Amino acid sequence: MLFLSGSSKWLECVRGLPGTRERRRKGETATDSMRETAPIVDVVIEVPRGSFVKRGSNAQVDFVSPIPCPYNYGSVPTHIGLEGDLLDALVLGPRLPLGATVRVTAWGAVTLTDRGMADDKLICSGKRLTNAEREAVLRFFRFYAMCKGMLNVWRGRSGRNACDGWCTAEFALARARLRDETWRGPAVEF
Repeated sequence: MLFLSGSSKWLECVRGLPGTRERRRKGETATDSMRETAPIVDVVIEVPRGSFVKRGSNAQVDFVSPIPCPYNYGSVPTHIGLEGDLLDALVLGPRLPLGATVRVTAWGAVTLTDRGMADDKLICSGKRLTNAEREAVLRFFRFYAMCKGMLNVWRGRSGRNACDGWCTAEFALARARLRDETWRGPAVEF
């Protein structure tokens, strides 16, 4: 199940989320379902699918996009990414409310380079990703990196911007560090 928490209520969004403790279908193996290997994370939604406003983990507006975001975009509040901000996460599926927390399976990650800093993004969904979904995510991040590069030039910020491709969620989580009480927000302005 994919749970959505808002105010104080829980809403069931998707049934049969891989990663939950349910029985396997007859003949299904752990490798087939990836239930034992794909990590489950909590993601706080900062940019609902279809939104034009990109917010950071501090809830401040980073920029307004001329095109809507095709995915729910947020962060994992327990982990700090390599660039010093909360670990980013994309959640495929229907639009989720701003500020909602979802518990979802991370099926992989995409590494984006922003101003020369590696910035992993977990790719999460209530179901295992198809090849078409993986390709669509990569196309999105290639376009996003190009647009972010232009925005950085306009803001006077230098450094390489690119989509460096797909990696496992485990790899991205291993590169991140656990958030502790000393973290006060990103050291670098985004």
